[in-house]
Amino acid sequence: MLPALTPTLRQLLPRLLPFLAWRRQLDAATLRTDLLAGLTVALVAVPQALAYAQLAGLPAYVGLYASLLPSIVGALWGSSAQLNTGPVALTSLLTASALSPLALPGSETWLMLAVQLALLAGILQVAFGALRLAHFADLLSHPVLHGFINACSLLICAAQLPTLLGVGAAGQRPFIEAIVDLALALPDIHLPSAALGGAAIVLLVAQRRYLPRWPGVLIVVAALSGVAWLTGFEADGGRVVGTLPEQVFAFALPRADWAQTTDLLPAAFVLALVSFIEAMSSCKLASARTGQRWNGNQELIGQGLAKLTAAVCQAYPVSGSFGRSAFLLNAGARTGLASVVGALVVLAALLAVPGPIAHIPRPVLAAVILVTVAGLLSVHPLRDAWRSGRDDGLAGSVCFVATLAFAPRVEIGILAGLLLSLALLIYRSMKPRVALLGRHPDGTWRDAERFGLAPAHPQLSILRFDGPLHFVNAATFEDAVLATCRDHPQTRSLLLSCAGINAIDASGIDALRRINRQLEADGRLLACCGLKKQVIDVMERTGLWSHLVPHASYRTEDDALQQLLPLLGGTGTAPPVRRGLEW
Repeated sequence: MLPALTPTLRQLLPRLLPFLAWRRQLDAATLRTDLLAGLTVALVAVPQALAYAQLAGLPAYVGLYASLLPSIVGALWGSSAQLNTGPVALTSLLTASALSPLALPGSETWLMLAVQLALLAGILQVAFGALRLAHFADLLSHPVLHGFINACSLLICAAQLPTLLGVGAAGQRPFIEAIVDLALALPDIHLPSAALGGAAIVLLVAQRRYLPRWPGVLIVVAALSGVAWLTGFEADGGRVVGTLPEQVFAFALPRADWAQTTDLLPAAFVLALVSFIEAMSSCKLASARTGQRWNGNQELIGQGLAKLTAAVCQAYPVSGSFGRSAFLLNAGARTGLASVVGALVVLAALLAVPGPIAHIPRPVLAAVILVTVAGLLSVHPLRDAWRSGRDDGLAGSVCFVATLAFAPRVEIGILAGLLLSLALLIYRSMKPRVALLGRHPDGTWRDAERFGLAPAHPQLSILRFDGPLHFVNAATFEDAVLATCRDHPQTRSLLLSCAGINAIDASGIDALRRINRQLEADGRLLACCGLKKQVIDVMERTGLWSHLVPHASYRTEDDALQQLLPLLGGTGTAPPVRRGLEW
């Protein structure tokens, strides 16, 4: 029995323990490169973790918890060597938005719900990966995703500006309300906070432009923390991170409240979907640059396990970071060991310098978030969506507006965009293009109405249907065929150009069967050309093929005309001789 299981286990091991593949890649050069890459990403991860936890409405140290074991687990069970898992801006905003109707930011209940949200999102991602559903992420179109990201970026900016300026904030609110409240609070600006925050923004932007390879976030945060200490920022009423807990790891099983689980489930689904798409973008970029392959389903499992680990560590949902992954990519990381090293360096920093971390000014962390999120703002994708098609532009714009309008329930915005884009897709499928064909001077068969072409023969019509023939559009197809027969009463043969039909279902079969019966009753002939193998297979299984086969196996319109024109008692327009692939 055991020998029979050996091949099965050999196939399962790469999926169950994907990090075992690292041993084939690790040599002295790769090990050195991964160690340096891990150190580099850790220099960015520490201040970002503190800042993003602040964005999620949690104590800053929770971000450090989320940067330790969850990052290691994401690297061990993921498939991309360059993807770094941990706190990110978009997931932090989604966390705060999901929890704001249920608890007060920073409270114990808030933290408990954040842990529960990480648990639910992790379970969903692991289940999706195990069921190999990674491609379902493609249901979220690019215009909808960009509309959502742009709206969330504005919400993040609105949420962090009060912290940057040292004024009170009321948590996540609709965008307009947040801007109005900020304007009313401008007279109460804390000038030292605004000065530190403004300086941080200027320095971070300058570093990105002139010294992009330097760990600018760490340098700016460390330098301005020193300035704050020298100028008595904290004694002057400035807000800082605060004392870190002595316990570095806080393991506990998440407490489940089924009533709250029901409330969190929609947000957990949106978070699982969006965080995977964010991670997938980094994986695609890294794969294109390095040539290393990655697996979407395995990455889903890795990201899901990282979220489950975050729940056990009393942290909050994590995701693949585009910015930190870019650091690993530019540093030449070749395996997930780089992310493991980065997490260990973060742990060492947490143990070695808890005092300096506790005195980091919050306005500086807010500046880190603002500069990071500003890079996500872009009107070009939505503008291009409107240029490519009204439906894409409408779906992206609705998602953008709904996300801003319904904040903090941002999941309403992305669900509105998703449902609208799917509804428009179905509507377009209900109205496929149906064209009556005529011969073009170049020898091809094209839309007779658009190009002003004559029919192939006075008693023969060629009708082309573009799209799968299924229940959504079967009635449209049937109406178009019958309308052609009514508009051309002299037609004795109807040739369906079926090259555009790549699938057919029971409704499509029924429509064809009814059309064939109607034409037979009227003394007319139904013929088909260009039928694909998968469509013929369905026709054979349903018995329709035997009724159509005498005139349904023509490969092209010209092949069909050579057989059909003599049946009409004339030759009509003789088809030109084809040479090779000439059309």
